[in-house]
Amino acid sequence: MRLSRRTAIVALALVLAAGCLLALLRHGFSAREEPFAVEAFVARHLRRMAVPAGVRGARNPVALSPAVLGEARAHFADHCASCHANDGSGSTEIGRNLYPKAPDMRLATTQDLTDGELFSIIENGIRFTGMPAWGNGTPEGETESWELVHFIRRLPRLTPQEREEMERLNPVSPAELKEREEEEKFLQGGSVTPSTAQPR
Repeated sequence: MRLSRRTAIVALALVLAAGCLLALLRHGFSAREEPFAVEAFVARHLRRMAVPAGVRGARNPVALSPAVLGEARAHFADHCASCHANDGSGSTEIGRNLYPKAPDMRLATTQDLTDGELFSIIENGIRFTGMPAWGNGTPEGETESWELVHFIRRLPRLTPQEREEMERLNPVSPAELKEREEEEKFLQGGSVTPSTAQPR
């Protein structure tokens, strides 16, 4: 059993190396292309094997409640949506330009993962992707990750009201903040500075 598992791991590593070499020969280090099918297949299986067996089957210990979902929704809007989008589609400037691209977490490739797998991905990240490790080694941090697992499960059924609430919670750049202030000033009857005035 141990030898066959080791053989399978070596075979997967060789296939991954061959796929990566083929990709490099064909496209260089460009992040613009979609991963080859073999690259995506091997990466998914290596990701699954990288999750410790004791965590893979773990059930979410945080009880689901509206309050938990609300906290996780706010956390996701503030920390995760810049790559994953508020709706989990990955359709953001950053998400579309990662390699591999940020996944659409509403789809089966994410939704079919176990609670433990999702938790492990949030806590430990995924090497060679844009997914960082967010775990900080504290019980509070682990609780936040488990709460995010509940929210990820919610993504396929997110309501327009929830998305609207999240938009208000998304981080705002200084330029966007200034633009919003100018718009508000204009709407209240103030003048608009020449740099932000709209052409007629």
